[in-house]
Amino acid sequence: MWSGRKTRFGFALYEVLLGVTIFVVGVLALGRSVQNCINASTLAAEENRIRQILSDRMAEIQATPGAPDAAKEFTVATLYGEVKLVQKTIPAELEEEDGTELTGVQQVSLTVEWTRGGVAQTRSIEFYVYRAG
Repeated sequence: MWSGRKTRFGFALYEVLLGVTIFVVGVLALGRSVQNCINASTLAAEENRIRQILSDRMAEIQATPGAPDAAKEFTVATLYGEVKLVQKTIPAELEEEDGTELTGVQQVSLTVEWTRGGVAQTRSIEFYVYRAG
């Protein structure tokens, strides 16, 4: 009679241990998923801030009268560290279909450089600015 009870209690113990093990693996997997979501949100916020820096500088150049500076560098402090913004302007050298050169058009290149986890990152945009003679 006792041998049957011991076997039955033994199976119950193994079942509890197996259930606890499955629960622990599930909790660890859930924790890893939450960590991945937080990392993705942080990266998305950083990318949005970089886009905002580029957009703000582009709007500032477009709104400022006169020709944009030929070359300029800025350092912008963000929550993710310092970001270097490099501006370069060259004549666009555009022509009409009949070969007439378009004057007063400048090609502006904005490049943002920063580091993420020790790895250099860059994003850039190019656009045209027209300033009449």
